[in-house]
Amino acid sequence: MKHLPETLVCQAQKRMRGFAVEGFVPGQGPDHPKIMLVGEAPGETEIKTGVPFSGRAGRELMGFLQKIGLTREKVFITSAVRSRPYRWREKKRRDGTVIKRKDNRPPTQKEMLAHAALLDYEIKQIDPDVIVPLGNIGLNRLIGPGMKITNVHGRLSLSPIRYLVDFSTATFGWTEKAYAIFPMFHPASIFYNRRLLERIDEDLQKLHTFITEGGA
Repeated sequence: MKHLPETLVCQAQKRMRGFAVEGFVPGQGPDHPKIMLVGEAPGETEIKTGVPFSGRAGRELMGFLQKIGLTREKVFITSAVRSRPYRWREKKRRDGTVIKRKDNRPPTQKEMLAHAALLDYEIKQIDPDVIVPLGNIGLNRLIGPGMKITNVHGRLSLSPIRYLVDFSTATFGWTEKAYAIFPMFHPASIFYNRRLLERIDEDLQKLHTFITEGGA
């Protein structure tokens, strides 16, 4: 895809002033791919590399894609927020000294609002066959607050998605176009619950069937 318009990037960065975030990582991938993956936000590794999903969770994601014959180059990878949200944490060393370091945290609704126009632009320009929100953040950004990935993962739906209408009033509308939406667990979820691997494998096979036999 062509680079994001500089005006949109500057606008988003201006709207993020005052928030505990750092860096900026745009979405990456080809035009009109079969799949667009929507995560939540970059982490420490992504900010250093400038590549979405290039950290520990990204390695798991690449493994998942490989199982259904896909590579990073064949999908578009993006996120609801493009800057890394962080919180300061104190860590005590063995010698008793205390240091502060930045830990990743989930983005807030206001942070998603600040970057909403970027995802709207990418979706419209890329026009993927199927959008795969990874986890609750991506799901809520596209389908609305209150949706839980545990209730809808692995279920294909044809639905309009949310887009930003007015930043000043935090107003979202619904696209006229209906998109194929296939929610999945975020790859980082297996770090906390390895039992999710079985569900993720099942969802991957469903996704594979859809993109190979379902017309996507």
